[in-house]
Amino acid sequence: MLKKIFFLCLAILWTGAIVFLCLTESSNIPVVTIPNIDKLVHFCFYFGFTFLWFLYFKKQFKNADDFRPLLLSFVFSTFFGIIIELLQSKYTLTRSADMMDFLANSLGATSAIIAVLLFNKLITKIVN
Repeated sequence: MLKKIFFLCLAILWTGAIVFLCLTESSNIPVVTIPNIDKLVHFCFYFGFTFLWFLYFKKQFKNADDFRPLLLSFVFSTFFGIIIELLQSKYTLTRSADMMDFLANSLGATSAIIAVLLFNKLITKIVN
């Protein structure tokens, strides 16, 4: 029970950080001159998002096979990414929806799923 709450808190904190950082006016974020660094940031955000929600879902559905938590975390990540991009375009003045950001989000989520599949035995030990 304690691990489930811990994983949920981590996932919620990560989600909140993404919401805050993605919906903060870009003028409040330090300028970095590395080309396309924002795409790497999106990739990392959604890798972490998908992985942390997978840990929670795996603990939540402990009697289910890995497919259900994998699917839930990937679908949740994908829809969350779409919603964030739409919110950026509608409710911020200095940001807009960007298909390349969505692609980076999706690649991060896909990479998290691949990592889970590759390190399934280790992750199962962590979760249990």
